[in-house]
Amino acid sequence: MPAPATAERDRLDRETLLDTAETLFYAHGVQAVGMDRVREAAGLPLKRIYRLFATKEDLVVAVLRRRDRRWRESLAAHVERVAEPRERVLAVFDWLAAWFAEPGFRGCAWINVHGELGTASEAVLREVRAHKRAFHGQLAAWVRATGLPLAEPVCLLAEGAMATAGIIRDPSPAGHARTAVETLLGGAAS
Repeated sequence: MPAPATAERDRLDRETLLDTAETLFYAHGVQAVGMDRVREAAGLPLKRIYRLFATKEDLVVAVLRRRDRRWRESLAAHVERVAEPRERVLAVFDWLAAWFAEPGFRGCAWINVHGELGTASEAVLREVRAHKRAFHGQLAAWVRATGLPLAEPVCLLAEGAMATAGIIRDPSPAGHARTAVETLLGGAAS
């Protein structure tokens, strides 16, 4: 008889499962990846997976929630190294350019999942919306620190760059958006 799962074993299996599912869902799409594929790649029995996450939807939500935390922390760490408020806003687009240039970049995970599942999953839709609200709030705070009323246009430029870069698989939209934001920041200051 197998030994009972410990809290540490649960944590390790959960992390393995989340890492595996995130990689597969991001690379291939949520609908294209079945739970058998997740099981095989994670090396965990399907029964164990469903003990950790009762449904595939629960797993998708957990993947998105964890990715949100890491994604926004990475962005903040990059941006907050810059002291001057306008340069901080521009640093967002430098960070986006680096992300867009990473091997395996497939666009914004939340836009992708929303495109796949739309409103079919209320839990996933809530998670996508929560991420977008949090990102917009984070970016809007950096824009407000410039003293200029440009939060919404800057947010739209960032979102547009993400969507476009994901489609064309080229980091150049970040540079184009950065140039537009630089113009907005300069024009609003006059």
